[in-house]
Amino acid sequence: MLIEPSQLLLFMLAGWLLNLTPGPDVLYMVSRSLRGGRRAGFAALAGIISGCLVHVALASLGLGVLLATSATLFTVIKWIGAAYLLWVGVRLLRNTGESTLQADVAASSGSAGSFWQVFAGGFLTNVLNPKVVLFFLAFLPQFIAPSVQNKPLAFALLGLIFTVNGLPISAAYVLAADRVRSSRWAARGLQWLDKLAGVLFIGFGLRLALTARPVA
Repeated sequence: MLIEPSQLLLFMLAGWLLNLTPGPDVLYMVSRSLRGGRRAGFAALAGIISGCLVHVALASLGLGVLLATSATLFTVIKWIGAAYLLWVGVRLLRNTGESTLQADVAASSGSAGSFWQVFAGGFLTNVLNPKVVLFFLAFLPQFIAPSVQNKPLAFALLGLIFTVNGLPISAAYVLAADRVRSSRWAARGLQWLDKLAGVLFIGFGLRLALTARPVA
C-alpha cells in the first residue's frame, strides 16, 4: 500500500494548508489574473504545475538528492532563480500604464503565443526555485508506507497527488483575482498592484538568494 489510509487525509490537509501559503507561485498567478483575467491566470497555473512535475520527477529519480548535497549545483540554480525573480520584480516596478503586462491582456483574448509566454513565466518561477525540490524531498517520504518496495514510484505518485490536490486552492486564487479585476476600483488600482507585486517579487528573490543549502 502506497500510503496508510489514516495518513492520506493528513497528507491532503497538509497539502491544502501549504498551498494556501503565499509565495512566488501564488503571487505570479494572482498578478497575471489581475492583469489578464482567468485565462492568463490559468496559463500561469499550468506553467507552475509543469514546474512542480519537473521537481517531482527529479526528486523521484534521485537527482533531487544531488541538488540537496551539491553546494555548487544548489548555488547555481539558486542564483539563477533569484535573478529571475528580481528581474520580474524590477520589470513590474518599471511598468507604466498601457504597457503593463500586455501579454496577459492578449492571453485573456485567447492568443496562443501570449498564452505560452505567460505559461513560460509560471514554469520558470517554479522550476528555477531549488527550494521546491528540497521541500518534496523533506515532505513526501514521511507519508510513504514502510512496506512499499518501489520507493521512487511511490515518491512520484505522492508528488502527483500533492500537485493535483493543490489545484482547487490555486484555481480559487485565480478566480478570486479575476473577480477583483472586474470590480469598479480595479482599473485605477492595477498600476499600484503592479508596484506592490514588484516589491514582493524582489523580496522573494532576495530571500531565495540568501537561502543556505540545508546541511544533511
